Amino acid sequence: MNKEAFEKGLKTRREVLGAEYVDNSIKNADAFNMPMQELVTEYCWNEIWNRPGLDRRTRSIINLSMITALNRSHELKLHVRGAINNGLSKEDIQEVFLQAAIYCGVPAAIDSFRCAKEVFAEMGI
Repeated sequence: MNKEAFEKGLKTRREVLGAEYVDNSIKNADAFNMPMQELVTEYCWNEIWNRPGLDRRTRSIINLSMITALNRSHELKLHVRGAINNGLSKEDIQEVFLQAAIYCGVPAAIDSFRCAKEVFAEMGI
């Protein structure tokens, strides 16, 4: 593990997903899954999210689209929260899911709408 890349990724991960969630993920990691925490923090959150080519808002749009296509509700809820933190509105997220419905399938998009509504309720928006 590259400690500097990990720390940069950890900073970005906290800014997007929220420090409480990220710190709990790291704190609750054990010898089995800590290597995965290190991998995603170093590579996803530093090497990709910190690249200059796309802003965080755009990266959130891409993530919501791909996670909808994969039908991964836990990750979707996390990234809906991150998308709000990165400046997307409920209406922006709605548009992403409507487009995903056509290109990824209606059932996947319906699940994404359900997940987003839960997050919006939790966030009071």
